Amino acid sequence: MSIEWTPESWQSRLAQQQPVYDDQQQVSEILRTLGQLPPLVTAWEVDRLRQQLADAATGNAFVLQGGDCSESFADCNAVSILRKLKVLIQMSLVLICRSHQKVIRIGRIAGQYAKPRSASVESRDGVELPSYRGDIVNRSGFTEADRRPNPDLLLRAYERSALTINFIRALSEGGFADLHHPENWDLEFVRNTPGSRRYQELLESLSDAIRFMEVVSGTELEQLTRVDFFTSHEGLHLLFEQAVTRTDQRNRGSYNLSTHLPWIGDRTRAIDGAHVEYFRGIRNPIGVKIGNSMAADELVDLIRILNPENEPGRLTLIHRFGAERIASHLPQLAESVRRARLNVLWSCDPMHGNIQTTRNGIKTRAFDDITLEIISAFRIHNEAGTRLSGIHLELTGEDVTECLGGPANLTELDLQRDYRSQVDPRLNYEQAMEIAFLIAEQMK
Repeated sequence: MSIEWTPESWQSRLAQQQPVYDDQQQVSEILRTLGQLPPLVTAWEVDRLRQQLADAATGNAFVLQGGDCSESFADCNAVSILRKLKVLIQMSLVLICRSHQKVIRIGRIAGQYAKPRSASVESRDGVELPSYRGDIVNRSGFTEADRRPNPDLLLRAYERSALTINFIRALSEGGFADLHHPENWDLEFVRNTPGSRRYQELLESLSDAIRFMEVVSGTELEQLTRVDFFTSHEGLHLLFEQAVTRTDQRNRGSYNLSTHLPWIGDRTRAIDGAHVEYFRGIRNPIGVKIGNSMAADELVDLIRILNPENEPGRLTLIHRFGAERIASHLPQLAESVRRARLNVLWSCDPMHGNIQTTRNGIKTRAFDDITLEIISAFRIHNEAGTRLSGIHLELTGEDVTECLGGPANLTELDLQRDYRSQVDPRLNYEQAMEIAFLIAEQMK
């Protein structure tokens, strides 16, 4: 890149997937307000995650990243946040116990309010309106007022993110994740399914082991009373991301302090685009989604732009091909990165490449396709001499019916029973736990 980087330098590039506001003065005032508000995370937390990701890339940990496809302001409540944390903690416990590896927990949470769309407008019954782009931009209701991009929502997104992060931080530090009290993580609607029984058996075995170690040592194992929990979101809305960028006084570097791990989507990863320009200058660990249109030489160039010092822990590649296409795309990409000796962490997103539409027009995913892509990813990386060190899932702690199949063998008729997502379908609790057991077996 020839230009000098600043938090605003992306504005000289083509910015994809950005909202068009009709009151620029209002936008400027809100951005000025955002720039004066306290950061939501600290540079110390960001640096700690970066070091942990460097460990994961070498095989000393595994990254579990999961959460909603698109958060809504309405779900910023204690019950919804707790359920998301509970399913991620339960999944991480399965991975730790079955694979004997550390797990880095990263939520798609506290900022996942913007969504890219394949079309800029949506039509219903002859009426055409702007597409819903997430609660940070507009509303999902199909009226002209709902779909108007509203800059006030930038402040609402910051506030909801702050409330969510503060609640998560209080839970993490306050003993919610204490392994001595796994009853904290129970979900009230979970039925007596094979997956839940397997989890309870694993929990009982772990509790016995903890009691044994504490009896032998004569003291309580204090390191089991808390866990690190990091946040992430797609850094799509560049005006917002610029406004929450701060200079750290220790090293004079620039950090995006709205989240620990922002990522670039597959639709906005153009090498000469605005998102790559913004992301190349921030000190956060960052992710990039890569799909079927990514060429091997393009990927190598992109990595060198985003991680010019080839620093471990800096860059996570999140591939999303689909079960039918991963075998024809991933091998050459993995080989090109390995041959170039580039330090990256490989993560698999088995969700976005497996979207399908039912006969009734409902967007869904098949559980079998998701699991097949995960198994294929582990095998291909092993054959290529690279390492799959993470998983990136869209899931919820709610008892929804949005993805077909899984332990309850959900059908197209079941989708109509409890389909809540406004954008993409998510794994429910049972499906997510089944995925956790599958990943643990693959890790072994």
